Amino acid sequence: MKNKLEELRNNFLTGLSEIKDLPALRDFELKYLSRKGELSELLGGLKDLSLEIRREAGELANIIKKELQAKFEEAKNILENKEKKSFYLDATVPGDKLASGHLHPLTLVKRELEDFFATLGFSVVDGPELESEFYNFEALNVPPHHPARDMQDTFYVDLKNKQGEFDLTMRTQTSNTQVRAMQKYGAPLKVIMPGKVFRSEATDARHEHTFYQLEGVVIDKNINFAHLKNILEAVGKKLYGPDTQLRMRPKFYPFVEPGSNGEYTCFLCQGKGCRVCKYSGWLEILGCGLIHPNVLKAGGIDPEQYSGFAFGFGLNRLAMLKYTIDDIRLFNSGDLRFLKQF
Repeated sequence: MKNKLEELRNNFLTGLSEIKDLPALRDFELKYLSRKGELSELLGGLKDLSLEIRREAGELANIIKKELQAKFEEAKNILENKEKKSFYLDATVPGDKLASGHLHPLTLVKRELEDFFATLGFSVVDGPELESEFYNFEALNVPPHHPARDMQDTFYVDLKNKQGEFDLTMRTQTSNTQVRAMQKYGAPLKVIMPGKVFRSEATDARHEHTFYQLEGVVIDKNINFAHLKNILEAVGKKLYGPDTQLRMRPKFYPFVEPGSNGEYTCFLCQGKGCRVCKYSGWLEILGCGLIHPNVLKAGGIDPEQYSGFAFGFGLNRLAMLKYTIDDIRLFNSGDLRFLKQF
């Protein structure tokens, strides 16, 4: 035991002399002086010795332990003082400029619209991206035979629902949140629903399988088309300036009746005609209409007492128009050269 203690002491002092910095000193301390270190392990073997040898080895062990601890503290103080002296701060030297991140253009447009609708009294709600056929189609008055439910338009998921059926899909529009909001909050209701949607379609400069929408719903007593037109005019002026005009043309959507397109005068040519508006003077921005009674029923709202309107538009298209982006695929590309422009 005496030889082992002397050997440990020599190894400790030799190793300590080679330590050059505090991190290495901490590792050295763990190796020799910690609870599971070599010194503690060696001292733990004293109990197996005879009483006479244990007494003699114990006295030597205490002497060596105190010596090693003192040498360690001495080395630690030297390294700490050395590190303090080597640190110098010149407050007059300009600091390094830290690179800042960039908000995605879709995030910029989304936040701008959320702030605007908040001033009109709308709440922002969200819904699941993995949705059941009921909320994505049936509750929105889209029957099983409707072509929008075809595999060409929809990403179906190979997972079973709680009833053991394969009816889960990635939502094709944010309209799935309409009925969920009605069921949760009832009427009156005034909400917008921004979010990501998915379509199984070919990708090109104008079409993408993953994109963003923002939908709005207002439900109350005696809501009519004039209320819808008033909101959409305010949206157009917010997006494209105070002189923006709104044009509405009939269009079929299963979840509204009547349904309409919403078109605004082109912000670039002020309605005179240019390549952005395809020389028509108008930009087709949104779809809208009065909520179909079947949709209100699916949300637990009596269509005899309440009526409402809904509108929705693609955030990608708004961002493309606002920032003159000519390829929708850039939004999901992850290209920093694109993102650093915003």
